[in-house]
Amino acid sequence: MKQTFQINGDYIELIGLLKAMGIAETGGHAKAIVEEGLIIRNGEVELRKRAKLIAGDVIELEDLQIVLQ
Repeated sequence: MKQTFQINGDYIELIGLLKAMGIAETGGHAKAIVEEGLIIRNGEVELRKRAKLIAGDVIELEDLQIVLQ
């Protein structure tokens, strides 16, 4: 499933995106998802919880694809 997410500002941190999208219920849950290596950013595994995501980034988690705008 493909979704888009509008960034307010220059960037959004990865754990913030997971919470904003409703993928993670809490910050701790978001961190666990990232630490497990489940997040793919632009084709590569992203392990940095506070990675600064910018417009144009594509985030993948299982069958979900999020395009940042």
